[in-house]
Amino acid sequence: MELSRTGFLPVDWSSLDRRSPGTRDFFKEAASFDIGRHGLTVPIRGPSGERSLFSVTSNLPTPEWRKLGVSSRYDLQILSHCLHEKVLSVSGLRQSGGYRKLSRREQECLQLLASGVNSKRIAARLQISENAVRLYLKLAKRKLNATTTYQAIARASFLEIIQT
Repeated sequence: MELSRTGFLPVDWSSLDRRSPGTRDFFKEAASFDIGRHGLTVPIRGPSGERSLFSVTSNLPTPEWRKLGVSSRYDLQILSHCLHEKVLSVSGLRQSGGYRKLSRREQECLQLLASGVNSKRIAARLQISENAVRLYLKLAKRKLNATTTYQAIARASFLEIIQT
């Protein structure tokens, strides 16, 4: 089974077809290592093309797992990118730092996005166009050497440029 090999979005294990032989083998092997029957896997793609997977598992009852998943999915995505960057930095595979300073507007847009505000509402709140919001976010991603918005938020949070 190729979990999240080409995808960008987190995969909740409950969405997997447990009738497929590959999926059954996956869960059988997971159980042999005492890995929880519920899980979420977040694919991560770094700016240099590196890839990794971040997974969390649990043996909570299904309703509790669903509630936990809904309430913490966003935080787990941010955490996965921070952990990815930290591992690369500590291992020496990537030098940390060297990010260009974000403008006030780039910080504001990133902070609001991290707080769950969508681009349209950010534009209204800052009294700028949606295109301007998209541009500021694009510039922030570039300055932070991020390929995704989640990665930019994670780096900005890690660098204490924004609060999450």
